[in-house]
Amino acid sequence: MALELAQPTPASPPTAGRVFFDRGELHQLLSLYGRMVAAGHWRDYAIDALADAAVFSIFRRARETPLYRIEKRPALARRQGVWMIAAHGGLVVRRGRELTEVLRLFDRARFAVVE
Repeated sequence: MALELAQPTPASPPTAGRVFFDRGELHQLLSLYGRMVAAGHWRDYAIDALADAAVFSIFRRARETPLYRIEKRPALARRQGVWMIAAHGGLVVRRGRELTEVLRLFDRARFAVVE
């Protein structure tokens, strides 16, 4: 009498088919967030991993809609650039191929928060 064990079926990982930020990108985003929190401009953030984009949303208050959305869309790499910053109403403020160049929008000398 031989005992046969059923072979486990390989399960797809829950991250399959989603876009994520890598460690360096996340470090740059959280660094910027930390500076703006210290300055009193931002108070909350959210990270979403979607099928076609990774989104870092920035909020002034937790209950509001995001002030900015920093999106990574690899499908647009050859056309408009992987990175996009969208403002409150969905207006695209900046696009680019490198995160560092896109985040220059928030440099202290070029960016002022209007209350």
